Amino acid sequence: MASPPSRPHLSYQPKQGEIPTNPGVYRFRDADGRVLYVGKAKNLRARLSNYFAPLRSLHERTRRMVTTAASVEWTVVPTDVDSLQLEYMWIKEFDPPFNVRYKDDKSYPFMAITLGDEAPRVIVTRNKRIAGAKYFGPYPKVWAVHDTIDLMIKVFPIRTCSDASYKKAMATGRPCFPGQIGRCGGPCSMKVTIEEHRVIVDDFVAFMSGGDQRFTKALTARMREASAAMDYESAAIYRDKLTAIDAVLGRSALVLAEDTDADLFGIAEDELSATVQHFVVRGGRVRGVRATTIDKELDISGAELVDQVLQRTYGDAPAADIPLQVLVPHLPEDAAELEQWLRDRRGKAVTIQVAQRGRKAELMKTANLNARQALMLHKTRRTTDYVARTQALTDLQEALGLSEAPLRIECYDVSHLSGTNVVASMVVFEDGLPRKDQYRSFSIPETTDDTDSIHQVLMRRLAYLDRPEEPDEVIEPTADGEVAVVRKRPRFAYPPQLLVVDGGQPQVEAAARALADAGHEEIALCGIAKRLEEVWLPGEEYPVILPRTSEALYLLQRLRDEAHRFAITHQRKRRRRDITTVLAEVPGLGDARIKALLRHFGSVAALKTATPAEIAELPGIGAKLAASVHSHLATR
Repeated sequence: MASPPSRPHLSYQPKQGEIPTNPGVYRFRDADGRVLYVGKAKNLRARLSNYFAPLRSLHERTRRMVTTAASVEWTVVPTDVDSLQLEYMWIKEFDPPFNVRYKDDKSYPFMAITLGDEAPRVIVTRNKRIAGAKYFGPYPKVWAVHDTIDLMIKVFPIRTCSDASYKKAMATGRPCFPGQIGRCGGPCSMKVTIEEHRVIVDDFVAFMSGGDQRFTKALTARMREASAAMDYESAAIYRDKLTAIDAVLGRSALVLAEDTDADLFGIAEDELSATVQHFVVRGGRVRGVRATTIDKELDISGAELVDQVLQRTYGDAPAADIPLQVLVPHLPEDAAELEQWLRDRRGKAVTIQVAQRGRKAELMKTANLNARQALMLHKTRRTTDYVARTQALTDLQEALGLSEAPLRIECYDVSHLSGTNVVASMVVFEDGLPRKDQYRSFSIPETTDDTDSIHQVLMRRLAYLDRPEEPDEVIEPTADGEVAVVRKRPRFAYPPQLLVVDGGQPQVEAAARALADAGHEEIALCGIAKRLEEVWLPGEEYPVILPRTSEALYLLQRLRDEAHRFAITHQRKRRRRDITTVLAEVPGLGDARIKALLRHFGSVAALKTATPAEIAELPGIGAKLAASVHSHLATR
């Protein structure tokens, strides 16, 4: 493989004195003039000098970007806030391939009230460009919007019929069909005037915007007044409206203080992708949820990712959609400029914060958990898609120079706990899909380091390839004339076309030695390093760099993650088994008491630090047994 260029600087590198120290926005272009990357800086000279450092010191993907580029240009702006706006505009205009790319273009359903109409109506729509409309959501499913509308119009009966039905009803003086069956409360139902209907619409919007307590208190007071006046029919109407309000509110629990309007962003990421879980909180309740998936081309920090997410979320958002608070997992470097930018757009102060404690921190944990699950689902779906799988295997064949597509791939990972309880895992993918029935785990009693562990495990696995197949054992016919066949435990069906190890150059070289020692050098080999997602081949000085959007890289990452998960699972089972074995050696301590001890103290480490008196506090464990447990653990 060719090594990266070793020249001291790039041909288009500006002289140090030519780059201003002002804030601004810069663009890298290729030889055809296409914009490759857009970035902003408080100090252009300081930021751009990072890209023109010695090439060997650059991140692999940054190196690829600057060597692909043929020129760099910049625009100086008066303030850091202006650089935010210009960066957003240029990213939107040029869609640079090395900036983060938003993959999830799913259109979520919204509830919209067409305030620009003579008689506004409530609709379900995915179109966010209706002139004069007020939007609520997004909602995860269409049915959720319809259910909410059905409940809301019981309390605030506004128009639901189409524009054609409305015009016909107003022209003929006959109620629209939804109005006749009680599904439309607009002027077209002939029950209210246009002015009266507008008041109800305003109340509808106010309630959905978070003013639910005012309406709940007002309806409760009216119901009591009607009941006191023995107007039970009116009291029943108010009661039904309160029930509908409770049902709407029950769909969205109060997660923060009732006066809280905030947007909360949970983010999960790995080296290739990120998922963003956006919770829209109004009046202390989650009024909308949106999930977005991002492909990362360059290696960017969590704070830089938050910066990009906020720009994209609020760049074209109406002022009414920008909340008082924005809660994020990492504070961007230019948080103050982002706050000023949002303040200018909203017309009121906006704060960007990291939730540290209390209910906001708990909600952030929930958002981050949802983001992690969404990231896992995204990777799984991408790996299991037939077209993507086929493309992944083809790309992998080309990238690694294989003679055929690797239909069977085995991936190995080593896991340990501070050098103890060393275990290894083998996961198998066939045709791009996991074959969990063929996963294997290995215990490694003695080893010097990870490379020795990899060598040991592969020698043990490769030894099976040279063993003759064991025939099925056939039992003599039974009394009823049937023949029972007992098959041996399934063995490794056939040699893999590709072995993958979790690690970089040292791990790959250790695996290559195992292949040579076992006489199976015909099997292809590669390693994938965690931090930079580099693909290493044996005997090569530099790694293979697959594009961040490569299906082959996603497949390798999925293999590596699955092997790591399986190794950790096996290690934890061993630790639990070892712990149970140690405690089982205590006379008089059975399974039930062992479980009770571990459940109460949480871990053996905590149990070891407990005094005999504290152990004896558990039901069923007396002072003598507690002393035995304490003394036994003290010798371990």
